[in-house]
Amino acid sequence: MTRGPASTSASTRTGRVLVAVSLAALALSGCGSDEPNGGGSRGGPPGNASSKTSTAPSAEQAAFAAMLDKVARPCPPTDGVPSEPADRNPSGPTGKRPTGPADERSVPPGETPPTDPVEPGTPTGPETELNARDWCANVQHEQRIVQALQAVPEPTPAKVRKTLNGLGYIDERIHGLEQDGKATRFRLDLRESGGRLCEAGRAAGEETDVTVCAAPATGEFTVTGSGSSR
Repeated sequence: MTRGPASTSASTRTGRVLVAVSLAALALSGCGSDEPNGGGSRGGPPGNASSKTSTAPSAEQAAFAAMLDKVARPCPPTDGVPSEPADRNPSGPTGKRPTGPADERSVPPGETPPTDPVEPGTPTGPETELNARDWCANVQHEQRIVQALQAVPEPTPAKVRKTLNGLGYIDERIHGLEQDGKATRFRLDLRESGGRLCEAGRAAGEETDVTVCAAPATGEFTVTGSGSSR
């Protein structure tokens, strides 16, 4: 009978241990319940993936960029840094200034050649605003656009848009598409890598004409200078 108190004391200690273990288990399960459901603040990876997706170019924009790169492949690279316009370098492959001496200019019969040096006029228009790559790419774009639009009978705005889309020019880069009598006028935003190239065109069958223009390097598309590339 003297073992009764010892058995009671051991049983009490065992009960206390079980209670402590149960409380610890409840505490651990309670910590897990603090995790937010669904897209909570701890969902870092999904949120980051979403933001990256929203800033990535669409397939259409990627195809447009690839087209611009392909068209300008024969042209000098700029790596985003504008170079000297082609017309400022008379010896360059795309320079348009005469290379002969000033005294070899043709003079009408019976007239005396001028003795004073003739000062060249100050360049104006897109040639003063476009870099060498843009000026070269302009020629490539002009040729392919004119060739395609000359084959379009009754060039309505819808037909012109479809033709330009077929060449790789996406809708967000086509501006000012409007009917002008039997012709259709349009402008193309061809800016890339800090360039300022744009084209202004008039689709009119065999009389189709496309001229080079310049736009701000960044920001909203507006034409700041225009002229003829021919």
